[in-house]
Amino acid sequence: MSLRLLALFSLVAALLSGCGYNTFQSLDEQSKAAWSEVLNQYQRRADLVPNLVNTVKGYAAHEEKVLTEVTAARAKVGSIQATPELANDPQALARFQQAQGELSSALSRLLVVSENYPQLKADAGFRDLQAQLEGTENRIAVARNRYIKAIQEYNVAVRSFPNNLTAMAFGYQPKANFSVENEQAISTAPKVDFGATPAK
Repeated sequence: MSLRLLALFSLVAALLSGCGYNTFQSLDEQSKAAWSEVLNQYQRRADLVPNLVNTVKGYAAHEEKVLTEVTAARAKVGSIQATPELANDPQALARFQQAQGELSSALSRLLVVSENYPQLKADAGFRDLQAQLEGTENRIAVARNRYIKAIQEYNVAVRSFPNNLTAMAFGYQPKANFSVENEQAISTAPKVDFGATPAK
């Protein structure tokens, strides 16, 4: 009797080791770690915003609208609870992306405004903050790319046979990934006209 039980246990263990369960555990942890890095870089950017706004405020006091937009966008980003579960909810992920996009847009407008103030552009603190912000944007792009690849690997495992049987048995679902805000706008090629005469 005990030999049969041992053989049955060995067979079940062998089947489970080849069913992909451990693969899902590994890929799920990999995707969580990649998501944490995305959040880490977004937090780094959010932490730079108050210093940047305060530096610009000293030079561009009458640009109140732009400064208010940046502050409001940062507050909106801060109000979203960025938990690991957020990555599993497509609607929450879309809201998170939208808030981050609004902050990126507001920061771009702030940097454009700074072009009007030569003293501000010459300020060492502002240049340092601007360089840190540019570096952070690059880090965000790298972290998002790693997350996209981690989710792709996870989703392929969830959908591939025979792992998909294990995924169904244990309730693993494909995860949402980052997307482009306005896919139709970027699918249209920009129009370039070299025949027009430049304005004088």
